[in-house]
Amino acid sequence: MPPLYRLAYHTVGAGLRVFWRLSVDGLHHVPAHGGAILAGNHLSVADEYFLAAVVPRHIAFWAKAEYFAGRFTRPVVTGLRAIPVHRGGGRAALAAFDAAVPVLRGGGLVAVYPEGTRSPDGRLYRGRTGVVRLARQAGVPIVPVGVLGTDRVQPIGARLPRPHRVRIAFGAPFAVTDGGPADIRRDTDTLMDRIRGLTGQEYVSAYGRIP
Repeated sequence: MPPLYRLAYHTVGAGLRVFWRLSVDGLHHVPAHGGAILAGNHLSVADEYFLAAVVPRHIAFWAKAEYFAGRFTRPVVTGLRAIPVHRGGGRAALAAFDAAVPVLRGGGLVAVYPEGTRSPDGRLYRGRTGVVRLARQAGVPIVPVGVLGTDRVQPIGARLPRPHRVRIAFGAPFAVTDGGPADIRRDTDTLMDRIRGLTGQEYVSAYGRIP
């Protein structure tokens, strides 16, 4: 782990694990070594904090490109080895995924939320195919992740976290297949089905709105 990340894991992470009585299942599915994508549902901005608190390896998260230019935020995101992402979709999103490839090929973990945005109502929305494309390009497996309770800890619009129990479950990693767009879509749907199996969320066969 990078020194700043290790410090956060043993201080902030320890506080999260104790105060919110974190329940964790299937952590053994996260590989101890080698690159992998942690792909989970997205209920709250707090998802990343709790995920980082339970996985004893460095996870590369995405951070707005503006943070890398800020006087006070740059040392933090750089020290945490975050991946910069620029505003907007299309080319900006592709550039962010390209930046994740060397991290994965170098044996790192990257967290991705295939819904593309937070769920507005607690349901699980249709997955976008970028996570499968990234796994193909980097040649790494995908580990499904299911998180429950973070929408109660920090609902959309809330500035401060609230006490509520959080549960995180990890599923068995799986390798994506080769093939065309239909195969990419099928693997993405398989991933979402595995996430739903971990959370029990109602599934919506439509994309969530990206604000």
